[in-house]
Amino acid sequence: MTTSIGFGCPSFKFAIYIANQPNMSEYQNLDSVLPVTQGEIYAIGQACGNGWRKVFNVYAKLLFALNKKDFDYCKSSLTWQQYRDDYLLQNNTQTALLFSPPIIKENSDTMHIICGKTYAKELINSDKLKLELTWLDNEFAIDEGSNLIVCPYLDYRQLSNIKIERLSKMLSKLKHA
Repeated sequence: MTTSIGFGCPSFKFAIYIANQPNMSEYQNLDSVLPVTQGEIYAIGQACGNGWRKVFNVYAKLLFALNKKDFDYCKSSLTWQQYRDDYLLQNNTQTALLFSPPIIKENSDTMHIICGKTYAKELINSDKLKLELTWLDNEFAIDEGSNLIVCPYLDYRQLSNIKIERLSKMLSKLKHA
């Protein structure tokens, strides 16, 4: 059986998939989902640069923007920054940032988000993923049966605050579909 690989809670219910991973020796041979420790996100940002800081910041901003009635990941945090620093991708958070293709299980309530149209198409074209995507526009697609959304990459310009709000509403709608 295929295994998810990345950062976060091994029993995740909310997963974001990206095509790359931090270029640090300690992460090159990951073979499972590992919770980050306090300060590890900061250390990755310091070692790998602004691109990775943006990934973590935008992920935290998205989780903080979600409707709290539908997704209560940030209930203990007053700001997205506090959530990022104290909880993001740690054990028991039910969230993950994955560097492996989605594993879609039937009748699962796990939310899957693939970042980047190019990555989504690469996964589909390589037969690593079977989806029935409905493209809503040039940036967002959805497969309701798989609880999966394709959105822009986790970057301030690509997944701006307005697009985070849109994605948040899409996720709430998908949760109730």
